[in-house]
Amino acid sequence: MLRSRLEPLYERYLQWQVKHIPRHVAVIQDGNRRFAQEQGLDTALGHRLGADATEQVLDWACELGVRHITLYTFSTENFRRNKDELASLFALFQEKFLAILTDERVHKNHIRVQMIGDRSLLPDDLLETIEAAERATLHYTNYYLNIALAYGGRNEIVHAARSILGEVKLGTLDPGTISTTTVESHLNRGAPIPPVDLIIRTGNDCRTSNFLPWLANGHESAVYFCAPYWPAFRRIDLLRAMRVYDQRMLLKERAGRRS
Repeated sequence: MLRSRLEPLYERYLQWQVKHIPRHVAVIQDGNRRFAQEQGLDTALGHRLGADATEQVLDWACELGVRHITLYTFSTENFRRNKDELASLFALFQEKFLAILTDERVHKNHIRVQMIGDRSLLPDDLLETIEAAERATLHYTNYYLNIALAYGGRNEIVHAARSILGEVKLGTLDPGTISTTTVESHLNRGAPIPPVDLIIRTGNDCRTSNFLPWLANGHESAVYFCAPYWPAFRRIDLLRAMRVYDQRMLLKERAGRRS
């Protein structure tokens, strides 16, 4: 009872503390399976509860002014899971991407939805639904939701390198002009994704798992690891993560004033 009364006050205090809002937050949604196991639930239900948490977090992010959010939903390593779990996950992904077509929040807030990752690894029916959701939101520019599916950071850099080499071979790109900007423009099929300001990982595992290595590690993003499994992630946890980013920005400002 006391906790339920104090949490809203603590939320407001945290939000008051956060003066710098990260432009781009990337989230490693970890712990769906462990949450289900500890609660005595089926793994499929754990993933569904995680998907529900995702929708709630997206609402919070929009309310707080985060314009770009990238969700590490399914990695290339996740294909090693058993066939039943994969089938359940792909069905859930298809359901959620299909819902985007008619989701009032998406169209009211003008949220552009785009997938990053290796499309060649996904089932055809799922990929068709993803591309339909992308087309339906292509013209939106208020907020950007990037879903990392069949994603691996090193794999993404390899694909970018192949694309750059292809342009060099065609004679449309001078090798001498290749820069970091060139590489960034070839990442994620050229999707408009800015550098990551803040990475959040749930599930009490302190690693970034090959997630956006160029846009995150290459730009020294702030990182926040927290204990709650993804289905149990709260607005308080999001605000705590944003406070870590805010503190980092304050330190940079102080260093700039001293120099």
